[in-house]
Amino acid sequence: MKDKIFIDTNIWLYAFMEQDSQKSSIAKEIINENIEQICLSTQVLNEICINLLKKANYSEEEIKKLISNLDNVYEIYPIKVEDCLKASEIRDKFYISYWDSLVIASALNNGCSILYSEDMQHNQIIEDQLKIINPFLNSNG
Repeated sequence: MKDKIFIDTNIWLYAFMEQDSQKSSIAKEIINENIEQICLSTQVLNEICINLLKKANYSEEEIKKLISNLDNVYEIYPIKVEDCLKASEIRDKFYISYWDSLVIASALNNGCSILYSEDMQHNQIIEDQLKIINPFLNSNG
């Protein structure tokens, strides 16, 4: 079985919104090439939804359809107390923001080995398990 991959909100938004065609293409490629390994948390799901409602004018019907589609295709993990506690440890050790530390904690607690994110330190390894990758570093976008 291939390693599990956690995808942060910004990658999903580039895939769903055509605001930057190069980043959008990269995001779609990551998602399409890793469908069976991808997971996300309810935090990321909520961040996707609020951004699509505000920035892309999605209707509630479109949001419901998106949530159902994501749930049918990917593993979506609820945020648990253990994630909040792990996030606190990560913030203390790595000086990472509250929301980013919660994303990292969710990825770690769900056995992921890769976290795709534009917002975190590229190639950083967390707890000898999770590698953060910014897939846009070599793009011009």
